[in-house]
Amino acid sequence: MNKILRSSSAEAEINTLGAELISFRKLDPEFEYIWSGDATYWTGRSPVLFPIIGAARNGEIKVDNKAYKIGNHGFARRSEFTLVQESDTHAVYRLSYDEKTLASYPFKFNLYITYKLNASTLELSYRVENSDEQDIFFQLGTHPAFNCPLDDNGSLSDYYLEFAESENLERLFLNSDGLLISGKSEPVLKQETILPLSHEMFAEGALIFRNVNSRKISLRSKHSAKSVVVTYKGFPDLGIWQPLNAPFICIEPWQGVADMDVFEGELQAKEGIINLEPGASFTSSLSIEIN
Repeated sequence: MNKILRSSSAEAEINTLGAELISFRKLDPEFEYIWSGDATYWTGRSPVLFPIIGAARNGEIKVDNKAYKIGNHGFARRSEFTLVQESDTHAVYRLSYDEKTLASYPFKFNLYITYKLNASTLELSYRVENSDEQDIFFQLGTHPAFNCPLDDNGSLSDYYLEFAESENLERLFLNSDGLLISGKSEPVLKQETILPLSHEMFAEGALIFRNVNSRKISLRSKHSAKSVVVTYKGFPDLGIWQPLNAPFICIEPWQGVADMDVFEGELQAKEGIINLEPGASFTSSLSIEIN
């Protein structure tokens, strides 16, 4: 079931499957900013990544010396959320543990995703509650895909990412399967704010960065007035991705990254893991401004 939020200048559409944003468009004239989910390239649009980001080595996590099978990016994106609160401009979704989630992730939790539309800015907030009697461990990430180019007559090479702060960024590479971090890295930005985009930069998969300074990233063009501004809190890591030659770009603030291809530890030892005590909650946020 889909929910549509409306303001005077924009509409956002959310699906209960994954509580996923599937459309965010300007009105008058109408223009869509979110990727369509065309299976030619990728069926996703803006999934939430929980309770892991990327892949787990051997497709499993370990808790108390027991292995649990889990899919890439976790199970939240394939789960039905419950719409627990709504109005014309906001919606709150909840995913709670059940027998199915406990089979792949042995912790009790509630995950809330709140959407609020204000003019042409969509605000998303994430809250994870520990409803267990023990500490729980998880990663949390975002994965919005934006149409790029934003104009029909443009090309990806017209576009760039603008970071709000000067960055020294070291790119982490994935292995040959494109799932686990290989240990290879290279500098991408050196005290710079502008990252030019090209299809070739994704020939070896996603760009993965740890501990990014900026809390705002803009997708802009040298030849178009259209832009997307992504602002976030509580996500220190970042993925930038497209399937090679696809007509979209994903800007993905994360808390945590995929496993190294040599990782053999337990869930609580994963990079960027969040440790939440019983009764406690973790919050983070993301906003998308379309221009």
